[in-house]
Amino acid sequence: MIHRLAYLERLDRALKRNPVVALLGPRQCGKTTLAHQLVSNRTASFFDLEKQSDRARLAEPELALQRLKGLIVIDEIQRMPELFAVLRPLADRLEQPAQFLILGSADPHLIRGVSESLAGRIAFVDMGGLTLAEVGADHLQTLWLRGGFPRSYLAPDDEASVEWREDFIRTFLERDIPQLGIRVPAESLRRFWMMVAHYHGELWNASELARSLGVSQTAVRHYLDILSGAYMIRQLPPWWENLGKRQYRSPKIYLRDSGIFHRLQAIDEERQLMTHPKLGASWEGFALEQVLERVGARQCFFWRTHAGAELDLLFFRGGRRFGVEFKYSGAPAMTKSLHIALSDLKLERVWIVHAGERAYPVHDRVDALPIGQLDRILE
Repeated sequence: MIHRLAYLERLDRALKRNPVVALLGPRQCGKTTLAHQLVSNRTASFFDLEKQSDRARLAEPELALQRLKGLIVIDEIQRMPELFAVLRPLADRLEQPAQFLILGSADPHLIRGVSESLAGRIAFVDMGGLTLAEVGADHLQTLWLRGGFPRSYLAPDDEASVEWREDFIRTFLERDIPQLGIRVPAESLRRFWMMVAHYHGELWNASELARSLGVSQTAVRHYLDILSGAYMIRQLPPWWENLGKRQYRSPKIYLRDSGIFHRLQAIDEERQLMTHPKLGASWEGFALEQVLERVGARQCFFWRTHAGAELDLLFFRGGRRFGVEFKYSGAPAMTKSLHIALSDLKLERVWIVHAGERAYPVHDRVDALPIGQLDRILE
């Protein structure tokens, strides 16, 4: 078992300040395991809403929950969204006899009621798959190829990992999405998912995707919202400011998990990945997720002008601007585009995250940084 201590620390901090904490992330990323680790030395009650018996225990939820003390864990809460309204008066009790840890596999925007019912009472902790910081740089290639879902990464061999991911995709489309109350044919959503994999790392273009799939732009926007809300797709928003230059305003889209991306691209082995035309895009998406785990996903953007200047990732800290570029090359160098980004965006520092083993400066404000040394960002 890989102990995910950073997430345990985040949950501890959040529970010290809030009556309700939501641990959110994709299905099978390890939320339930983490919750069991958290409650191992606490007074706790556990409800798994995947189980009919636990749903029956909550048939009268206010009556069932108001008697409990300590930490109350409710897993897969999107199965019973009506619980959010019940949690509000329980969270407002003056004596606070209990706290609530709710686990969910869908963004709050997909679950009606959470924002309205628990505003000001709830803290959110976002959880993803295993990261390079957790498994170690020596396992870079395995993590990149198989992705961060624990059962995929820890599979005994690549074949077993591929089978697990294929089963995950099928179950997600045929069972998990309908359980959210979303009525979209599984095959239509799978075709869209595969099409997004083709555009991985590129600008969102609703009209082009709609034409390719033979559906309306409204439909593809709906599909995008579904997969984004279920933590399968990341939309990286554009940064725009008045620079006297035409800048793109559509988001870039990525599949969050490199293993799922590879399965949808029929990349099952490392040798296939190394010769695949999507190698660079795969690396960019994988490295992006590792950096976002380090710096946080809030206030993160990309920047691109119609003249060709661009920056893969722009983020803010303490009123200062920082940038990250992603290059699979083991020996990246300074580029004209990066010079423009440094000047136009007034960047404090930029890191070029690459697949090599050596860190070195390429400019007085730009460092080439191996992906295994991401702890040097903002050190």
